[in-house]
Amino acid sequence: MSEYTPTDITPPELQPSALANHVPAWAEAAPTPTDVHDWAERQAAALVPFELDGRGWPLNPQGRTGRTGRNLGKWGENAAADPIVVAGSGQERWVLLITRDDIGVEAIPGGMTDPGETAPQTLARELREETGVDLADYHPIILGRDLVDDWRNSDEAWVASTSALYLLPAIVTATAADDALDANWYPFGTLTELDDAITLTGRTLYAAHRPLLQRALDYLDN
Repeated sequence: MSEYTPTDITPPELQPSALANHVPAWAEAAPTPTDVHDWAERQAAALVPFELDGRGWPLNPQGRTGRTGRNLGKWGENAAADPIVVAGSGQERWVLLITRDDIGVEAIPGGMTDPGETAPQTLARELREETGVDLADYHPIILGRDLVDDWRNSDEAWVASTSALYLLPAIVTATAADDALDANWYPFGTLTELDDAITLTGRTLYAAHRPLLQRALDYLDN
Protein backbone atom coordinates (compact mmCIF):
# COMPACT_ATOMS: atom_id res chain seq x y z
CA MET A 1 0.00 0.00 0.00
CA SER A 2 1.42 3.39 -1.00
CA GLU A 3 2.01 5.96 1.71
CA TYR A 4 -0.49 8.82 1.89
CA THR A 5 1.40 12.10 1.44
CA PRO A 6 -1.05 15.01 1.23
CA THR A 7 0.12 18.47 0.20
CA ASP A 8 0.14 21.13 2.93
CA ILE A 9 -1.96 24.05 1.63
CA THR A 10 -1.52 26.32 4.67
CA PRO A 11 -0.69 29.83 3.40
CA PRO A 12 2.15 31.83 4.99
CA GLU A 13 -0.19 33.97 7.12
CA LEU A 14 -1.62 30.85 8.84
CA GLN A 15 1.67 29.12 9.54
CA PRO A 16 2.34 28.72 13.30
CA SER A 17 5.27 31.16 13.22
CA ALA A 18 3.10 33.83 11.58
CA LEU A 19 0.13 33.26 13.91
CA ALA A 20 2.43 33.76 16.90
CA ASN A 21 2.90 37.37 15.77
CA HIS A 22 -0.38 38.22 14.06
CA VAL A 23 -3.76 36.51 13.66
CA PRO A 24 -5.77 37.66 10.60
CA ALA A 25 -9.21 39.00 11.49
CA TRP A 26 -10.87 36.20 9.46
CA ALA A 27 -8.99 33.35 11.14
CA GLU A 28 -8.79 31.64 14.51
CA ALA A 29 -5.49 31.68 16.39
CA ALA A 30 -5.08 27.90 16.80
CA PRO A 31 -1.95 26.84 14.86
CA THR A 32 -3.06 23.17 14.84
CA PRO A 33 -6.31 21.32 15.71
CA THR A 34 -4.67 20.26 18.98
CA ASP A 35 -4.94 23.89 20.09
CA VAL A 36 -8.73 23.91 19.60
CA HIS A 37 -10.59 23.13 22.85
CA ASP A 38 -14.27 23.17 21.87
CA TRP A 39 -14.53 20.24 19.50
CA ALA A 40 -17.65 18.85 21.20
CA GLU A 41 -19.46 22.15 20.67
CA ARG A 42 -18.29 22.37 17.05
CA GLN A 43 -19.44 18.85 16.33
CA ALA A 44 -22.84 19.51 17.90
CA ALA A 45 -23.34 22.67 15.80
CA ALA A 46 -22.02 21.25 12.52
CA LEU A 47 -24.17 21.45 9.40
CA VAL A 48 -22.67 18.10 8.33
CA PRO A 49 -21.64 15.64 11.10
CA PHE A 50 -17.93 14.89 11.42
CA GLU A 51 -15.66 12.79 13.62
CA LEU A 52 -12.25 13.24 15.25
CA ASP A 53 -9.26 10.96 14.71
CA GLY A 54 -7.06 9.40 17.34
CA ARG A 55 -5.18 12.67 17.80
CA GLY A 56 -8.41 14.57 18.39
CA TRP A 57 -8.12 16.21 14.95
CA PRO A 58 -11.20 16.70 12.74
CA LEU A 59 -11.82 14.34 9.84
CA ASN A 60 -13.28 15.72 6.62
CA PRO A 61 -16.65 13.92 6.20
CA GLN A 62 -15.84 13.26 2.54
CA GLY A 63 -12.60 11.50 3.41
CA ARG A 64 -9.10 12.21 2.16
CA THR A 65 -8.64 15.22 -0.07
CA GLY A 66 -4.95 14.95 -0.91
CA ARG A 67 -4.47 18.21 1.02
CA THR A 68 -3.60 18.89 4.64
CA GLY A 69 -3.33 22.04 6.76
CA ARG A 70 -5.69 25.01 6.78
CA ASN A 71 -6.49 27.65 4.16
CA LEU A 72 -9.77 28.61 5.87
CA GLY A 73 -10.69 30.58 8.96
CA LYS A 74 -11.26 27.59 11.22
CA TRP A 75 -10.15 24.03 11.70
CA GLY A 76 -12.95 21.57 11.00
CA GLU A 77 -16.18 22.83 9.50
CA ASN A 78 -16.39 26.39 8.20
CA ALA A 79 -20.09 27.23 7.92
CA ALA A 80 -21.23 29.28 4.93
CA ALA A 81 -24.48 30.29 3.27
CA ASP A 82 -25.41 30.46 -0.41
CA PRO A 83 -28.50 32.49 -1.41
CA ILE A 84 -29.92 31.38 -4.77
CA VAL A 85 -32.00 34.30 -6.00
CA VAL A 86 -34.40 33.49 -8.83
CA ALA A 87 -36.63 36.01 -10.59
CA GLY A 88 -39.59 35.35 -12.85
CA SER A 89 -41.08 32.00 -13.84
CA GLY A 90 -41.42 29.54 -16.70
CA GLN A 91 -39.45 30.53 -19.79
CA GLU A 92 -38.65 33.90 -18.22
CA ARG A 93 -36.72 32.62 -15.20
CA TRP A 94 -33.41 34.20 -14.19
CA VAL A 95 -30.78 33.56 -11.51
CA LEU A 96 -28.46 36.11 -9.92
CA LEU A 97 -24.76 35.23 -9.98
CA ILE A 98 -21.55 37.09 -9.16
CA THR A 99 -18.05 36.90 -10.58
CA ARG A 100 -15.83 35.86 -7.67
CA ASP A 101 -12.76 38.02 -7.17
CA ASP A 102 -10.60 35.13 -5.91
CA ILE A 103 -10.95 32.66 -8.78
CA GLY A 104 -12.77 34.70 -11.45
CA VAL A 105 -15.75 32.40 -12.07
CA GLU A 106 -19.53 32.86 -11.97
CA ALA A 107 -20.95 31.76 -8.65
CA ILE A 108 -23.81 32.08 -6.21
CA PRO A 109 -23.33 35.16 -4.00
CA GLY A 110 -22.52 33.96 -0.50
CA GLY A 111 -19.87 33.53 2.11
CA MET A 112 -18.86 32.49 5.59
CA THR A 113 -21.10 32.74 8.63
CA ASP A 114 -19.90 35.27 11.21
CA PRO A 115 -19.70 34.24 14.91
CA GLY A 116 -23.16 34.30 16.50
CA GLU A 117 -24.90 34.67 13.15
CA THR A 118 -27.78 32.44 12.01
CA ALA A 119 -27.96 31.01 8.49
CA PRO A 120 -30.81 33.38 7.41
CA GLN A 121 -28.77 36.33 8.68
CA THR A 122 -25.71 35.19 6.72
CA LEU A 123 -27.78 34.65 3.58
CA ALA A 124 -29.21 38.17 3.71
CA ARG A 125 -25.93 39.85 4.70
CA GLU A 126 -23.80 38.19 2.04
CA LEU A 127 -26.37 38.90 -0.66
CA ARG A 128 -26.55 42.55 0.32
CA GLU A 129 -22.77 42.94 0.62
CA GLU A 130 -21.98 41.31 -2.74
CA THR A 131 -24.89 42.46 -4.93
CA GLY A 132 -26.61 45.33 -3.13
CA VAL A 133 -29.87 43.35 -3.16
CA ASP A 134 -31.54 43.51 0.27
CA LEU A 135 -33.88 40.58 0.94
CA ALA A 136 -33.70 40.66 4.73
CA ASP A 137 -37.50 40.78 4.92
CA TYR A 138 -37.93 37.73 2.69
CA HIS A 139 -38.25 34.19 4.04
CA PRO A 140 -36.00 31.91 1.99
CA ILE A 141 -36.71 28.26 1.24
CA ILE A 142 -33.90 26.18 2.77
CA LEU A 143 -32.82 23.66 0.14
CA GLY A 144 -30.07 21.84 2.00
CA ARG A 145 -27.05 21.80 4.26
CA ASP A 146 -24.13 20.23 2.43
CA LEU A 147 -20.40 19.93 2.06
CA VAL A 148 -19.10 22.22 -0.67
CA ASP A 149 -16.29 21.10 -2.99
CA ASP A 150 -14.34 24.25 -2.19
CA TRP A 151 -10.80 24.67 -3.55
CA ARG A 152 -9.56 25.45 -0.03
CA ASN A 153 -10.80 22.21 1.56
CA SER A 154 -8.30 19.92 3.26
CA ASP A 155 -8.42 16.79 5.42
CA GLU A 156 -8.75 18.94 8.55
CA ALA A 157 -10.67 22.04 7.36
CA TRP A 158 -13.59 22.31 4.93
CA VAL A 159 -16.66 24.31 3.91
CA ALA A 160 -20.27 23.29 4.55
CA SER A 161 -23.09 25.52 3.36
CA THR A 162 -26.75 26.23 3.91
CA SER A 163 -28.25 26.82 0.45
CA ALA A 164 -31.55 28.65 0.21
CA LEU A 165 -33.89 29.81 -2.54
CA TYR A 166 -35.31 33.32 -2.80
CA LEU A 167 -38.15 33.77 -5.30
CA LEU A 168 -38.78 37.22 -6.78
CA PRO A 169 -41.53 38.20 -9.23
CA ALA A 170 -39.09 40.09 -11.46
CA ILE A 171 -35.43 41.04 -11.85
CA VAL A 172 -34.13 43.73 -9.51
CA THR A 173 -31.04 45.89 -9.89
CA ALA A 174 -27.82 44.24 -8.68
CA THR A 175 -24.48 45.99 -8.23
CA ALA A 176 -21.25 44.11 -7.52
CA ALA A 177 -19.38 44.92 -4.31
CA ASP A 178 -17.27 43.34 -1.57
CA ASP A 179 -15.90 39.98 -2.90
CA ALA A 180 -17.67 40.30 -6.27
CA LEU A 181 -16.14 41.70 -9.45
CA ASP A 182 -19.48 41.68 -11.25
CA ALA A 183 -23.15 40.75 -10.68
CA ASN A 184 -25.47 39.58 -13.44
CA TRP A 185 -28.79 37.85 -14.09
CA TYR A 186 -28.64 34.73 -16.28
CA PRO A 187 -31.43 32.65 -17.87
CA PHE A 188 -32.23 29.73 -15.58
CA GLY A 189 -34.48 27.28 -17.36
CA THR A 190 -31.93 24.45 -17.14
CA LEU A 191 -28.32 24.08 -16.08
CA THR A 192 -27.38 23.68 -19.75
CA GLU A 193 -29.09 26.96 -20.60
CA LEU A 194 -27.21 28.63 -17.76
CA ASP A 195 -23.89 27.14 -18.91
CA ASP A 196 -24.47 28.35 -22.45
CA ALA A 197 -25.31 31.89 -21.33
CA ILE A 198 -22.23 32.08 -19.11
CA THR A 199 -20.00 30.69 -21.88
CA LEU A 200 -21.18 33.48 -24.19
CA THR A 201 -19.69 35.97 -21.72
CA GLY A 202 -16.32 34.20 -21.84
CA ARG A 203 -16.71 32.97 -18.27
CA THR A 204 -17.35 29.63 -16.57
CA LEU A 205 -19.65 28.43 -13.79
CA TYR A 206 -18.07 27.58 -10.43
CA ALA A 207 -18.12 23.76 -10.39
CA ALA A 208 -18.77 23.54 -6.64
CA HIS A 209 -22.07 25.40 -7.07
CA ARG A 210 -23.46 23.23 -9.85
CA PRO A 211 -25.15 20.74 -7.47
CA LEU A 212 -26.72 23.59 -5.48
CA LEU A 213 -28.12 25.22 -8.62
CA GLN A 214 -29.42 21.89 -9.91
CA ARG A 215 -31.20 21.33 -6.60
CA ALA A 216 -32.87 24.73 -6.98
CA LEU A 217 -33.97 23.81 -10.52
CA ASP A 218 -35.34 20.48 -9.30
CA TYR A 219 -37.35 22.30 -6.63
CA LEU A 220 -38.70 24.84 -9.11
CA ASP A 221 -39.67 22.22 -11.70
CA ASN A 222 -41.53 19.95 -9.27
